[in-house]
Amino acid sequence: MKPRYLTKTRYKLGLECPTKLFYTGKPEYPDQRQEDPFLASLAEGGFQVGELARQYYGGGINIDSLDYTEAEDMTRDLMKKDHVIMYEPAFRYENLFIRIDILVKEGLTLRLIEVKSKSYDSNGSKPFLTSSGHISSVWKPYLHDVAFQHYVLEKSCPGYTVHSYLMMADNNAPCPTSGLNQKFRIIKDSTNRKGVRVSSTLSAQDLKERILIEVPVDEYVQLIHAGTYQAHGSEVSFSGFIDFLSCHYRDDTRVPPVIGSGCSSCEFRCSPEQRSNGFKDGFRECWGEVLGWNERDFEEPSILELWNSRRKDAYIASGKTKLKDLTPNDIGIKAGTGSGLSASERQWLQVEKVKTNDASVYLDRAGMKAEMVKWVFPLHHIDFETSRVAIPFIQGRKPYEGIIFQFSHHIVYEDGTVEHAGQYLNAEPGVFPNYETVRELKRQLEKDEGTIFRYTSHENSYLLEVHRQLMDDSSPPADRDELCDFIRSITKCDKWIGKRCMVDLWELVKKYYYDPATHGSNSIKIVLPAILNSSSYLQEKYSKPIYGAPGGIRSLNYSSWTWVQYDEDGRVVDPYYLLPPVFDRETDASVEFLTEDNELREGGAAMIAYCRMQFSEMSDYERGMLESALLKYCELDTFAMILIYEAWREMLRSPEVIPLEEGSVIYPEESGMV
Repeated sequence: MKPRYLTKTRYKLGLECPTKLFYTGKPEYPDQRQEDPFLASLAEGGFQVGELARQYYGGGINIDSLDYTEAEDMTRDLMKKDHVIMYEPAFRYENLFIRIDILVKEGLTLRLIEVKSKSYDSNGSKPFLTSSGHISSVWKPYLHDVAFQHYVLEKSCPGYTVHSYLMMADNNAPCPTSGLNQKFRIIKDSTNRKGVRVSSTLSAQDLKERILIEVPVDEYVQLIHAGTYQAHGSEVSFSGFIDFLSCHYRDDTRVPPVIGSGCSSCEFRCSPEQRSNGFKDGFRECWGEVLGWNERDFEEPSILELWNSRRKDAYIASGKTKLKDLTPNDIGIKAGTGSGLSASERQWLQVEKVKTNDASVYLDRAGMKAEMVKWVFPLHHIDFETSRVAIPFIQGRKPYEGIIFQFSHHIVYEDGTVEHAGQYLNAEPGVFPNYETVRELKRQLEKDEGTIFRYTSHENSYLLEVHRQLMDDSSPPADRDELCDFIRSITKCDKWIGKRCMVDLWELVKKYYYDPATHGSNSIKIVLPAILNSSSYLQEKYSKPIYGAPGGIRSLNYSSWTWVQYDEDGRVVDPYYLLPPVFDRETDASVEFLTEDNELREGGAAMIAYCRMQFSEMSDYERGMLESALLKYCELDTFAMILIYEAWREMLRSPEVIPLEEGSVIYPEESGMV
């Protein structure tokens, strides 16, 4: 049997929740994080950053064996040298096992370098600590990662002095050359292991100015080592905490769970389909054990669903674990200063719907009408697909600068006509697309003065970043002033509010609309299927193949498409699950490509597709099919905004379907709000 060593990955998991150590690595407990395509994309970026770091420490010896004992033996032999650089050396102390990204041995001094594909502000000061001197929650997992490795290395190599460093992308460091990004290509070997192929054209000039920064972290490691931690309900030292975790993992014994708000992101939650197929749900086991819940309890909305609340842990500690347990005093309801629901009013509306078993949709008719009368036709709906890469495409660009590689554009005219009016995609490897993307967006939107819509602040934030890029560019395009003027006209920040500033539908959802079927979420991926299931107008209109059909709704990527389709229970199927596969299902090419996610329906799927087109080797056929899938995916994002708008418009035209009067929220008398 493979030894049950506590590795740095398992240590971080145990730091987050010790009970998870019992679930991890067991096929009967599906790990949703391992299936998350967004994390897969980040991992691929990590490969490239890791390989660039090795190039900065050239001449090292790579210990690539996956066998624990063999890797240890190779490391032990190399440690006999006075001076040596090692990649992925293996060290073990008792049942603790680590692989270090880069280790530099100089006599009796060891430099432990942990490489992370995370950005770091070299102009900042003490980013690792809070104002009270504690480790920042943002940096906690990274610093604990290093602290664990430092501990194991010191224990396994007595007599050596260990210094620890984090190597990260410096977001203030300009890339020294163009094309550096494309010199690190992600490949798979014969065993399907991912790796990086470094181009033979990588030059000294490419490496002359470093875009990765090496940050000493010994003082933070010492702070972590001197801290106290919870184990068995009592405080223990750092070494005691490691013993606690390692013994439980070694013996495969489960740490009794402690539940809290963090459980909402538990990766060991199963879908109903997985449970029916015999898989185990770690989240349910924990909550069932602590609270004595049965299957019926899990069907009721829990406190974890409460929107935008930082008091969930306090509620749980007081024994209030379901939404129906909350009172107005728990929420602390306060009216907002502007129109629409305040945050606390929206929270209470969510709770009240559960308490009264009211599944009807809430719409503040007066508030929504007041917003709509400001809009100017035609109505433009836009959505961006974006990315950030650690190694920039061209000289002078900095790590993790925002990239807008795609947008979609739908229009609604005053007579109700809808069309997919435009789109743009530039996934050419090594090309910085931002200026041309904005240039094309300007061309499509400057034809009239119609209101422009986005969903969340995403588009606004990225356009502001492009504005900064244009203003800072030492060799700007000839039309820089025109592009900047356009960006300022449709965005807002602390310096300006554009005369045609985009309207955020997400903000309108929060203020004026709530559907209990969303369970408190305002994500468009959740709001869309909910509104399709509540709107008879949308169901009637889009249950016919009118999208992309002659005489129907113009589409640039779909033909005679039916968006409203029903499952066996009579519910409208989430349109994102209707997206066509990247390849024809009979095509053998799909076997080797996009095996982790063959359909672009997850939130980070478009970014992953873009990254793979940048860094992975593929045929023209594969690239073309992936571009086609990206266009379909982004088109649905803007059409989703159209569907939400149409549903609201029809609800306002049909007051009899609105369960509450003119935006009123009904509160119990004890709340003090009438």
